[in-house]
Amino acid sequence: MSLRSFIHRLSAPISSGLRPKEPVKMVCIVNTSLKMGKGKIAAQVGHAAVSATLKAGEKTPELLDAWLSSGQKKVCLKAVDSEHLLELEKAAINQGILSVKIHDAGHTQIPKGSLTVLALGPEIEESVNSLTGELKLL
Repeated sequence: MSLRSFIHRLSAPISSGLRPKEPVKMVCIVNTSLKMGKGKIAAQVGHAAVSATLKAGEKTPELLDAWLSSGQKKVCLKAVDSEHLLELEKAAINQGILSVKIHDAGHTQIPKGSLTVLALGPEIEESVNSLTGELKLL
């Protein structure tokens, strides 16, 4: 999808009328085993948020619309390691929750291909909380 198409999709009303009434949020879960610096974490979470937003524009526009119009709530949580992120991704897929994995390009602090962040949502807050409620804030 081109940027122009995506912006049009964001600004055009949803035709289905199925926008959820429940609170919606996005969760970015950071792989803490990589010992990334604060700036690196910020960049990786930024990549995850943008990627999840673009994917939601294609896959779940009604959730994206609800999220955009309700303040774009986001939280960052800690994962133990990449295996933990993969387990969370599998559980999210099983529940039909949109997920995006971010792998580093390897230009700075960490090895190329390292799994840095898993983004979930935008999704109904209660649904995403059922997967991430036990995780600690970053």
